[in-house]
Amino acid sequence: QVQLVESGGGLVQPGGSLRLSCAASGFTFSSYAMSWYRQAPGKERELVAEITNTGGRINYADSVKGRFTISRDNAKNTVYLQMNSLKPEDTAVYYCNADRGPYYSGTSFVPRRSYWGQGTQVTVSS
Repeated sequence: QVQLVESGGGLVQPGGSLRLSCAASGFTFSSYAMSWYRQAPGKERELVAEITNTGGRINYADSVKGRFTISRDNAKNTVYLQMNSLKPEDTAVYYCNADRGPYYSGTSFVPRRSYWGQGTQVTVSS
């Protein structure tokens, strides 16, 4: 059974820090790119940060560059999001996503797989 379990959210004052974790199980974690998304009330879900399966390539949304850091530990099947210098506009539900593109295994086509966690609330407020 595939599971992505986020933790580490909470209430923090502006300028503070939080570290989100996403523990994965039920699939081959090291074969999947991992991402963090967020969704604020009344807004669409947006990509925050993404990291390839080996950690060799990382991308961030412009709004979090220089403040957030994504990392992963394939031995622990966990991806992290270190969030520093938090702002009220960072308030959202943060979701973990695992994604593996389609590929051929011999002559067999293996379709894309994408999994989502339940989300963890981050509130930045004084």
